[in-house]
Amino acid sequence: MEYRSIKGYSGWTQLAFLMVFLGSGFVLTAVIQMVIGMMMVPEGTSFQQVPKQLVEAMAKPENVNYTRAIQLVGTFSLMFIPAILFSLLVNGPKIWWMGFNHYLNARQVFFGFLLIFFANIMALPITDFTKSVISHYPALNHYAAGLEDEYNKQVAVLSNLKGWGEYIVAIFIIAFFPALFEEIFFRGALQNLLVKWWKNAFLGILVTAILFSLIHLSVYLFVSRLILGFILGLMFYKTKNLWVNIIAHFLNNLIAVTQMFYLGKEGKTVDVHKMDPDVTWWGGVLAFILILFFTLLLDKYSRTNVERIAQRESELLDQAKSQHPFLNI
Repeated sequence: MEYRSIKGYSGWTQLAFLMVFLGSGFVLTAVIQMVIGMMMVPEGTSFQQVPKQLVEAMAKPENVNYTRAIQLVGTFSLMFIPAILFSLLVNGPKIWWMGFNHYLNARQVFFGFLLIFFANIMALPITDFTKSVISHYPALNHYAAGLEDEYNKQVAVLSNLKGWGEYIVAIFIIAFFPALFEEIFFRGALQNLLVKWWKNAFLGILVTAILFSLIHLSVYLFVSRLILGFILGLMFYKTKNLWVNIIAHFLNNLIAVTQMFYLGKEGKTVDVHKMDPDVTWWGGVLAFILILFFTLLLDKYSRTNVERIAQRESELLDQAKSQHPFLNI
């Protein structure tokens, strides 16, 4: 049978809605960032010079609050708003269908965090291998290095935390809200759609993970973020609860923010390339084995909750069918 949402929309129609909202989010994000950016660039700057001046202005410590605002508002308008509008349109007012439910336990969160932690460990030697391969292609390597330099400059500015107050603010702006907005869009909206529509969990998770990695704009870290995105997708598929992803993703971000905070307090310049430990290939293999082990544990401690979620979904679908006889789900 053809997959349809609870409001009766087909997979292709839902995808079209999501793309329209995403495109609108890009436009809204660009406008908002331009408005905030104009507050940073010198008066009299021509429209053509604004992009270059904005990049330079965002690298200045005195503009850190503007830079943080651009990041927060950007992810909010690019991911959160399109995902919420999409869900309201195709599923109605119940955010249940995005994965927001109360069927959650501490073990799920704990093993979810461990999965992300060891996914990062496994990805480190893969990143080193990726860099070594790209180094043989000068043009691509130059482009990749440029992206990383710009990212490192922005991180250095954002991590310029002068006290505990700014650290707490950074926890929300750099750690919590990005985790919340990214999970709502990629897992709650996109993966949810693809897995149910294609009836192929692996493919839906993989495609979502690829797009998750692409939006982070890194060549060197593309495979690493793809792995992280796949693990996050697997977590959501196993638990059917978006809170597990959001909390685990937030804790992962929190570790990085805390590292940057303490490096800054010690007067050290933050370099994201030097924050990660050196991991050998055998370390990466060991991390992969642990990922398999913790996936089994996550699955074990999620079964009861998943059964309850499936029962509740069945009840909601029956209600929808009684109201819309044409619904073919």
